[in-house]
Amino acid sequence: MTELNTLWLTETIRLREEHAGPLDDLEANRLARTAGGDLSARIQRRALWLAERDGLTTALQHWLQGARLALIVMAVLAVISGAGLAFAALGDGQAPVNVFWALGSLLGLNLILLLSWALGLVFAGEHGATLGRLWLWLSEKLARDAKAAQLAPALLLLLQRHKLNRWVLGVLVNGLWLLAMLSALVIVLMLMATRRYGFVWETTILGGETFVAMTQALGALPALLGFSVPTVEMIRASGDAALNIESARQAWAAWLVGVLLVYGVLPRLLLALFCRWRWKTGQARLHLDLNMPGYAQLRERLMPTSERLGISDAAPEQLHPIENGVSDLPSDGALLVAIELDDQRPWPPKLPKTVNNAGILDSRESRNKLLEQLSRFPPARLAIACDPRRSPDRGSLTLIAELARSATATRIWLLQAPPGEALDAARLGDWHVALQQLELPFADSAPLSWLETGHD
Repeated sequence: MTELNTLWLTETIRLREEHAGPLDDLEANRLARTAGGDLSARIQRRALWLAERDGLTTALQHWLQGARLALIVMAVLAVISGAGLAFAALGDGQAPVNVFWALGSLLGLNLILLLSWALGLVFAGEHGATLGRLWLWLSEKLARDAKAAQLAPALLLLLQRHKLNRWVLGVLVNGLWLLAMLSALVIVLMLMATRRYGFVWETTILGGETFVAMTQALGALPALLGFSVPTVEMIRASGDAALNIESARQAWAAWLVGVLLVYGVLPRLLLALFCRWRWKTGQARLHLDLNMPGYAQLRERLMPTSERLGISDAAPEQLHPIENGVSDLPSDGALLVAIELDDQRPWPPKLPKTVNNAGILDSRESRNKLLEQLSRFPPARLAIACDPRRSPDRGSLTLIAELARSATATRIWLLQAPPGEALDAARLGDWHVALQQLELPFADSAPLSWLETGHD
């Protein structure tokens, strides 16, 4: 996971909570506090855990795959467009090529959009948004993941906050135009190598000396790179008809190729490299804006000045399968814990010496205390005793899931009803369905042998 992707997912979680309300983040906050670090590191750790749980990490991978495919599609279109410009400029060789008409076909649109991009960069910083929106739209469509729709707005906000959107769009715009100009240059060279072209210039209102001056001015920079420029006599003679002289054709061809390279290819190459350099240097300075309301309100939860107990979190919308043994800390020992048992049931049962008793969790304080302890000393085996006479509400199931994630292996003990009392079959079935969704093994007999030895 790169630094940019981490910040991207963090911003996505912030936007999601801003629009849909706070997420069920009790376990994420606890893990972030346990991991330590400054507030920014804890916010990112929390966001990564929530993104992994809610499928945003997978959606990000799908979006990146879609973005690469979209970029390939746009690159192919740029290459085809550049080839089309070359064919339109030179034609099939049956008629003489009007050099300035050909030059306008090859460079006109490119130079107009280049000037427009430069002005937009200076005055607004947003030019190129059309190509950028097209790329984002294609990326989302090709990702084929509904959750990926939340990622593009988060990326735009993150980059706009640090004024990096202009540079990443600059890389995109100039890179695509560079491909188009290179494609045009290659096709021009291929056509000139395989067909015989004659070159003329034509005008009604301009004088011949104007074309002489324009040709020499445009050819000055290419001449520094070794490209030949037609002589004054060749330029004047080409105003009447295409010269049937090999040296004249070669001089005009070299001049046209040189002008295309110097004024078409090189500016886009230099600008693409410049934008990429600004993007890389700016990317290294990316950070979270901790003053934003979505992050500021996490300060007390992730870096509390004092422990605040008794806070009730919103129930989760769905249950997520348990991934055991996810802690980086070594796990050891066996632990038995019970959830909300009444006083009529004797507890705990007689336990082997190697099995520890964590008591009964019947308050927020006892729950938080045990979770904090398990985050530092995760057990190898954990048995959770539940009273199936109670309904499997989301709060209890969320607690079971948090406890299970802290242990290498977990089993649920659905206690028998007290003598003279029967269990409700429908309620017991609800427990079975909920625990199956959590992918946790359960039984109605005490798993004491498994706690002690690791097997039944």
